[in-house]
Amino acid sequence: MHAAVEVVAFLLGFIGWIMVGVALPNRYWRVSTVDGNVITTSTIYENLWMSCATDSTGVHNCRDFPSLLALSGYIQASRALMIAAIVMGFFGIIATLVGMQCSKVGGENYVLKGRVAGIGGVFFLLEGLCTMISVSWYAFNITQEFFDPLYPGTKYEIGEGLYIGWCSATLALCGGACLLCSCKFESTEEKMPYHYQPPTQVTAYSGPVMSQGPPSHYNRNAYV
Repeated sequence: MHAAVEVVAFLLGFIGWIMVGVALPNRYWRVSTVDGNVITTSTIYENLWMSCATDSTGVHNCRDFPSLLALSGYIQASRALMIAAIVMGFFGIIATLVGMQCSKVGGENYVLKGRVAGIGGVFFLLEGLCTMISVSWYAFNITQEFFDPLYPGTKYEIGEGLYIGWCSATLALCGGACLLCSCKFESTEEKMPYHYQPPTQVTAYSGPVMSQGPPSHYNRNAYV
């Protein structure tokens, strides 16, 4: 695996993990819309944990959701997916640091380090998938309520927290894909093809046949 690809993949996964941590506590996952309202006295914005309101004077108040079980199912699922994304990203960072060639952790066994880096890429992919599913599911419910003419409650628009989540998911997916592709290329290059070499043929000797007996130390004159 090339060290440059490892470093780029690690940076993508690490930045994506940081952005997941920024998107999770962000208050602006959805913001109340002004579409169809003649007079707007306050703005309501929510995330996975709380609901806040800001009036025309700039004073804002926030309250946490009182009960987890009383929330909608997609909010509970989005919470679980975002927390799982943070955990997966953490394991991905640790595995990638151990498997990088420029890292001294794990010794000099580069085959094993490449496999560990590939596992880190899998964790980054799982992080990106969890984040992408969470924010996309949340955004789907926002748009469904917005375009429903019979919806009686407050209608919302997509907030900045969802855009941060989409960016973090994209970075994590790119980082994991780079690690997995690099491991695949490395395994292909390491398998060197075996070239069959036929045995060499011994040419026949056309000269006089030498005696196989013990060497004689006497010539003909010795018998005269």
